[in-house]
Amino acid sequence: MTYQQSLEKIHSLLHLGSRPGLDRMLKLLDKIGNPQNKCKFVHIAGTNGKGSVSQMISSVLTEAKLKTGLFISPYITDFRERIQINGQMIPKESLADAVEYLFPFVEEMAETGDVITEFEFVNAVAFYYYAKENCDIVVLETGMGGLLDCTNTIPSPLCSVITPIALDHTAVLGDTIEKITFQKCGIIKEKSFTVIGKQTDNAIERQIVKYCVEHKNIYHFAEDCKFKVISSTIEGTTVKYKGRKLNLHLAGLHQIENLRTALKTIEVLTDEYFYPITKDDIEYGIAKAKNPARFELLSKSPRVILDGAHNPNGMESFGKSVEEYTSGKRVLIMGMLRDKDISHSIDFIKGKFQTVITLTVDNPRSITGEELAHICRDKFPNVITADSPIDAVDIALDLAKKEDCTIMICGSLYLAGEIRPILIDRLCE
Repeated sequence: MTYQQSLEKIHSLLHLGSRPGLDRMLKLLDKIGNPQNKCKFVHIAGTNGKGSVSQMISSVLTEAKLKTGLFISPYITDFRERIQINGQMIPKESLADAVEYLFPFVEEMAETGDVITEFEFVNAVAFYYYAKENCDIVVLETGMGGLLDCTNTIPSPLCSVITPIALDHTAVLGDTIEKITFQKCGIIKEKSFTVIGKQTDNAIERQIVKYCVEHKNIYHFAEDCKFKVISSTIEGTTVKYKGRKLNLHLAGLHQIENLRTALKTIEVLTDEYFYPITKDDIEYGIAKAKNPARFELLSKSPRVILDGAHNPNGMESFGKSVEEYTSGKRVLIMGMLRDKDISHSIDFIKGKFQTVITLTVDNPRSITGEELAHICRDKFPNVITADSPIDAVDIALDLAKKEDCTIMICGSLYLAGEIRPILIDRLCE
């Protein structure tokens, strides 16, 4: 099987969408030898910040010479970003071999009515690959929720991590913050530890603590990780932590709290499990951490910033960083998915951009550029609808040249994946 054929097999399952529940996944994993039971995990759930926290932890563990798996979603530009070891994407040949071996089990299950989704299959491929490669530890990001997320088929992790929780995926996870928090807390298991990231509401924090206590899980607050912020700019943040300067190249005010969460998790791994992680490992690992499309500075002239903010909590953080790190005229390229809280999300950036360029994201769940423009017209002075990502980029670059604007992109990680290579190509001309 070729790499392209393996992708076609994987994407043939896409039409099934998301179907919460663990029974199908457990059956599949049992058929392939339960590879998840051969690995140790740091399991990460939350609404925002999961990807950045995962990347930071993975980078530090890799620097500590631990063979570190990383599972994330969605990807930005290359499907193989979802499955990594030591910061390297799964080789095309390895992915093709894994799909060739595993897909017949999916077909066998389909014959008896157990239909595996794309996300479940990719997760199974990842578990198979990590076990085969004898990873020392795997940083595992949930897809949606936690309790019924297929990543939750793992045994008790070394540490569970809960990043900020907010209303999102309400059709699947529940229509209240209490219901969503309950789902996210589902990754917390007995005989383990949990790191609780800073929450927007004390009631959320109390609910997480209660869940930990009920499940005999020892919890730690990320806020107890102490460091001093020395500087925070568009190019990243520098803090002083345990006598060392740490340079984090992920920009945005929210990344300061994500850093606390990542460092507290590292403290749990060193203090509770005695992983040999040194101060040098932490310093160099944090400096090497990358996470595309999270307030990512793609160019200084013209200034271009790419962000995947797509829900109210993410847009609030994005809006604060816009004001903190940029000034003057700004133009925004935006596309969003229909199932997001669009109007509420946009309220957090209302009036911060002189021009907004809307477009339709290449996703069946996308709201059209025209519909998004209609929502934006009473929130921004000038709204333009673009026919395509290339059209949007060209309009924005022309405005930046004429009016010395900062170009920014937000609304969807799917949009970020579409537009990032176009921007890089145009900026290199």
